[in-house]
This record gives sequence, C-alpha cells and structure tokens, in this order.
Amino acid sequence: MASGVGLAAFSVKVWEPVVAKSRRAVVFMDDPCAEVLHWCGGPELFLAAGALNVKEFSSFESGASNQPKALFVVSGPVRGRALEIIQDVVSQSSFQYCIVVSAVGPGETEARPAQEQLEEKLCQWMGNMGYTAEVLWAPLLLAPLSPHLLLTPAFRDLFPLLPDQDLHALNRSRPDKKRFPALADVDFPSLSPELQTRIRSLVCELNMIMEGIGVREECFSVGHLSRIIAGELANYPQAKNRRKLAQNKASLVFIDRSLDVTGAVGHHGDSLVEKILSVLPHIPGQTSDVMINMDELTDLRIDGENEAIIAPGCLSQPHEPAAKALWESMMNMKQKEAVMEVRRCLVDTASREKLPIKMSMGRVTPEQLRSYIMLFKENQEALENHCGLLQLACATVQTLKNPQCAKWDNFLAFERAILQSTGKSELPAVLNQLYPMIKSYHERNADDYDIEDILVLLVYIYSVTGEVQQNNELEIIEREVKKVLIQSLCDDPKLSSLLQNITGCESPPELTLDKATAAVDKIFSTLRELTKVRAHLKLFNSVYGPGSNIQQASYKPLLKQIIEEIFHPNRAEPMDIEHMSSGLTDLLKTGFSMFMKVSRPHPADSPLLILFVIGGVTVSEVRMMKDLVSTLKPSVQVVVLSTRLLKPSDILELLFASDRLHPDTGI
Repeated sequence: MASGVGLAAFSVKVWEPVVAKSRRAVVFMDDPCAEVLHWCGGPELFLAAGALNVKEFSSFESGASNQPKALFVVSGPVRGRALEIIQDVVSQSSFQYCIVVSAVGPGETEARPAQEQLEEKLCQWMGNMGYTAEVLWAPLLLAPLSPHLLLTPAFRDLFPLLPDQDLHALNRSRPDKKRFPALADVDFPSLSPELQTRIRSLVCELNMIMEGIGVREECFSVGHLSRIIAGELANYPQAKNRRKLAQNKASLVFIDRSLDVTGAVGHHGDSLVEKILSVLPHIPGQTSDVMINMDELTDLRIDGENEAIIAPGCLSQPHEPAAKALWESMMNMKQKEAVMEVRRCLVDTASREKLPIKMSMGRVTPEQLRSYIMLFKENQEALENHCGLLQLACATVQTLKNPQCAKWDNFLAFERAILQSTGKSELPAVLNQLYPMIKSYHERNADDYDIEDILVLLVYIYSVTGEVQQNNELEIIEREVKKVLIQSLCDDPKLSSLLQNITGCESPPELTLDKATAAVDKIFSTLRELTKVRAHLKLFNSVYGPGSNIQQASYKPLLKQIIEEIFHPNRAEPMDIEHMSSGLTDLLKTGFSMFMKVSRPHPADSPLLILFVIGGVTVSEVRMMKDLVSTLKPSVQVVVLSTRLLKPSDILELLFASDRLHPDTGI
C-alpha cells in the first residue's frame, strides 16, 4: 500500500464512510472539499448513495421543510467562520439529524470534549436536545490528479515567507531585543496565529494520511517554511505510536516554492495540459480544473437566452477509465506527443463505434481533431459512452485555437533571450531589453504584452538572476521601468481581478497616480526579494546555468537539483536538505555522530519518495521529477504533493496580492 498508487487510492477511499452518511441528507460542502471530491468521483457519489442534494457551504443556503437530515463536509477545524455558517444553515432549516465531518481532527486529549460540545451545540441550533448530532473526522485532504500528483486545495493560499517584507511584519510586534535577524531564526510559535492554525491543520491531516497508508516517514526540508512544517510533523505527538507500528518507510521532503519561482512563470514546460490550464476558464472555486465548452456537440442554438445552458466539460474523468488513462498520459507527455495521443484515442474510438472516419496522417491540426469530435454528434450512444474522451479532446482543440496559445511561443523566445543576456551582462541590461515592450493600453496590439504579461517576465528575470549588486545604473533603469508601468496601469480602461487585488482598487477611476505608484513600488520590493531567497543555501543558491562556447545558458530547476542531490552516488549527507529529528533518539544519534560513526537518515533510503512543494507546482515540473527519479533510481517510486497547480498568473497573485502571514482558509 505504501506507494503512489496507494496514496491516490487512499485519497479516494477516505470518502466512503462520509458518502455512506449522506443517505436522505442535504449535503453542504466547502470549496476545498468540493475540489478534492471532484477528482475522487464528484457529487455523483453522494447522489448515488441517496443524498437529496449537494449544496455550497454558505450562510445563504438551507434545507427545505421536508428535509430533516443534513451532512456538513468542511476542510478546516470546526470553529470560527465555519461554525457560524453551520449555525446559520441549521437555524434556517428544519433538521432533526445533523452530521459534521471535518478534515482536521482535534488533538487526542481534546477529541472527546470537543466532539461532545459541538454535538450539544448542533442540538441547540436544531431546537431540540433530543435530536441527533454526530461529529466525525476524515482526512479529506488530497485531490488525486494522477497516481503521481496529489494536491491539497485547502492549502492553496499557503506560500513561503519572503526574507524582507514578511520578516519585517513578524518583527513589528516584537520588542527590539527579541527581533529575528533572518527567516532562518523564525520558529513555529513566532508565526501569526492564522499561519500556525493552517500548519497545525496540515500536519494533522498528513499524520492521518501516513497512518492510512501505513508508512513511517522521515521528514526533510529545503526552505524556511518547509523547515517549520517538517519539524512540526516530525515531532507531532500522535505520530510517535503509529511510526513504531508502521510496516513501510517513506521519505517526505518539504520544499519552499519561493526558492525558485522561475519554473512557475516560465513557458519552457512543453506541456499541453499546462496550456489548457492557462488559457481555458477555471471552474469557480477551483485551481486544478477548467470549464470546457461543449455547445458544439449539441443541436441547441446558442444565443442570448440559451447561453450557458449546457454544462461545461472538465478534465477530471474518474468514471470513464479510457478518458482517465488519456488524461494521465497527457500529463506525462510533451505537447506534440499528447496531441497525437488525443488523435489516436479519437480515431480508435470512432473506428470501434463504426463512425465514418477519414484517416489522415502527418501533423495533427485543431481542425482535424474537431472533425473527428463532430462524428460523435450524430451517434447519441457513442456520444454518451465516450463523453469523457470528447471533453478532453474539446479542451485540446479550444486550447490550440486560443490566441493566448500563440503568445506562449513569444514568451518562450523572450525567456531564452533573457537567459543568454543574463550571463553576458548585468540586470540593468536585461531590463533595458524589456523596457520598450511595456506599452500602454492605446499603444498595444494583440501581439503585445499586457501589464500581467510584463509582470510575469519581471518575475522570471529577477528570479533567474539571483543576487544582484545594488548600483546607480540598476536604480536608473528600474525607475524608468516603474514609470512606464505606472503610466500603463493608469491608462488601462479595465482592471483584471489580479490587478484589482494588487492595487486594492475595484475600478480604474479609483486608481489614482499615488495608488498606482505605491502598488508598483511594492511589486519592485518583492522582485528584489526574489533575488535574495537562495542566499542562505550552499549548493542550491542558483537556478542559472551559465553557457559556454559549446552550450547555451540555461535555467536549472531547483526541483531537478534537489532530486540529483538526493540520488548523488557519493553523498553520505545531502547538502541543503535538512533532516528533521523526531525526538530524543534522533538527537542522541546526532550528538553521537560528532565522535562516532552514526549515519543519519538519508532521503534516498526509502522505496517511496514524497516531494511536497509548498506554494504550488506545474504539470511539466511533475513530469520532469518523475522521469528524473526513474532514470537515477528506478527502484524508488516518486509522488509529488503540492498546495496547488500553478499557471504563471497564479504566482503573481501569491507574490504581489496575498497576505502570506495570514493565509485564507478557503471558506
């Protein structure tokens, strides 16, 4: 069971007791749990088990007078806002039986009293102490996008702290003598209460999952927030007994995304799935799936009245094995291979269904794929049987035809130019290349970069450059770039939701010159921080590979460097990958190792390697890590966990428009 497949299977299995409780109930579920469920079988699981309805977890929802049973499914602890929403829903309904399932259990000592108190409150809100209330816990944490990639939607806003802004904010509330000199000195109790709560919840759920798959994990970390999380899990009191009983071993390596955001904003991934996630609209409240327009496969005339009457398709296809297999192949392939695989599946399926398919070899075009898709429209049974495959094929066609997709190559060309310039010249010269590309709204045409595109390129430039020397030349060009960016912001007739969050203004009239200047100044102070994030590392202090006479300069992904270091044949102890001791025995070993030969745990020792990237990961990074481990050590199975799937604009949100010390709970 201790394998990637085991982890994916476990993440689905934990829903079974929850679904079993839903018979004749109205189900209320928050967004993170809904996203996990979406990849584990969707709301159909509840409806098939006899649930009356599945609704949003919101104070504006309630049960009808003839619906006496409610099931609440929440991703966080049942207190604060979550408790208020439950009270609102119950008070507005006629329930006689309430069940609350939380993904986060209380500590062992407080479990029983907390459960009894909450059950008592539920009966009070239902209006009769004789009614029935139940409180349960289930680790509904992981959304299995594939056996090798699982996401934690409840922690989508968790992002590592930055070395200046966030440290300064932490120190503001501390007396002068107790201020932290660096992020390396920050410990768990010094974090904001919100961040402590989020980390406790994550550790509690990870502990339940490790117990569920029967592994004894050794915790390792790269980065400051990862060190704190890994330390909390390593020393989690409830983990002590289960580790003694566990049959299998795993290495769990936590990694801070902030150490390398180049990979998250770059366009070098060569992944069809990455493009689909970037150009198609996301399902509201989710970061890992999109809405696919399925109108063409119906006979409905789509006009003003009928618009949005056809439910969109999506990428998650847990109920159709052939579509699920295609999705997993698409994630593991480069774009050209993935497009050819979509064609192969369409051709094979159409042939089996005896549809009048005309074979054509050579390059696959969106038009050709669309012509194959449209064959299914005439055969109702074939359309129903292969609906999942057709959704993935439609996503492919719509992405390849999207104008944003053509822009992808422009980004890639400029990023390559940045890499070649970075080695030959300093940061000012690279910014000089970018400067003429920043145009105001009225100067731009369809091929030009808009403000968000420019921010993506700035993040790429500063992240890949690494530490810079502050000098007069840099200050002058930064001032010029800031000036045109401010002008561009003020000229824009419409602010995207991202720019609204960055500037704090909902509409252009609100965006004064002062507000635009303050927003751009903050952006540049964050960009400067990106050049310092790796300064404390000895081995992983650069993601830039300088070129030579025979080789071009290149980007060296931090995740690739970490895996190469883990499986380095001559390294007894990996550099920059810190092992977190789990109590006295480990500390004694560490002490003895100073004058005796005692080897500390090594991340390459276990048959299962779990890499948990805090702050998000891209599809192409997952493919790279999986391929690299199978090359370096085929006997080890690798699974990637992360807080979210990233597209370039997500990193802008996490860097420039979110409060990292007070992350959102998702409710």
